[in-house]
Amino acid sequence: MHDLSMKQQHRTVCLTDEQRTALANICRRRKVDALVWKRARAFVLLDAGYDAKLVCEILDIGPTVLTEWRFAFAGAGLSFFGLKDYSQRQGHLSVEQERVLKAHFTEHPARNVDEVCANVLAEYGQSYSPSGAAKLMRRLGFEYKKPQLLPAQADEAKQAALIAQYEALMTGLGANEMVVFSDAVHPEHQSRPAHSWFPKGQKTALKATSGRKRLNIQGALDLETFQFTFVEGEKINAQTTLQMLEKLERNNPTMTAIHVFVDNARYHHAKILQPWLESSDRRVKLHFLPPYAPHLNPIERLWGVMHDWVTHNHHYATFNQFTEAILGFFRKTLPDKWREFRDTVTDNFRVVSHKEYRTI
Repeated sequence: MHDLSMKQQHRTVCLTDEQRTALANICRRRKVDALVWKRARAFVLLDAGYDAKLVCEILDIGPTVLTEWRFAFAGAGLSFFGLKDYSQRQGHLSVEQERVLKAHFTEHPARNVDEVCANVLAEYGQSYSPSGAAKLMRRLGFEYKKPQLLPAQADEAKQAALIAQYEALMTGLGANEMVVFSDAVHPEHQSRPAHSWFPKGQKTALKATSGRKRLNIQGALDLETFQFTFVEGEKINAQTTLQMLEKLERNNPTMTAIHVFVDNARYHHAKILQPWLESSDRRVKLHFLPPYAPHLNPIERLWGVMHDWVTHNHHYATFNQFTEAILGFFRKTLPDKWREFRDTVTDNFRVVSHKEYRTI
């Protein structure tokens, strides 16, 4: 049995009367979280003059834990006893230091954990490993991610007007009418590394491709059937646009109206298209998306799916092999597996506002 009176030395914690009463009440409660009770009991004992080593023995906690509790209590006061997410892995920064650190990195985002380590060492004299710095940042409410790329000049009113126009069109769409979204894509014959799950410890590489050739594809996608109409060309211009629109009419002879949503590329406004579009027997009708609003064109998401399936982590030794793979996706994979893509390639439109984001 320890001689407790012999262990009572100078007090390492000095509570105010209010704090002492509050902690004593916590210790007397019948129903209280075990961790909260342990914390309260530890500070009551320290305030009474028990040394830290004996307190650790009584409560069966490590000396490092007690040190961290003291740092946290110094910064948060009585509120520390209600911190359910506090962990003994919190490190050696006080609550106040972590608050300042969080404010700093909120205003000046860290590009990597090395910057976090350097800042903590310079400001607080604490040395963190890269993994420890990553845990610290997650605990402070940060996540490592890329910022979303937003159009610099997005017009909210024009976006809302386009969405309203599209919804009205779809509501009144006749059985012999169809809606497609059109755009161009230019996949380049390059190996594109992408994240995947690989065996731990295995050095994984992707063969690089030295070519710079690219395909030029202009397509139109029907979100109802995932019918994809496309043409190829040495470059995308008014001629390829006309070819694709003519192909749309040929491939859909029973449709009396084909609504085509396009962006504001110059070739969509070319004079060469006007006589054809204004013809009395014309079934194609162009609808122009607002400037700087690629998020309102679902076919942009189809290009992303294509890259996921065909170019990411794939090496094509020749441009012909690359071309066959790209065209094979549109001619075979898309018609066969389009149901798998419906949750990704959708018309779930929304207005993008810079007010929703903190821009950097």
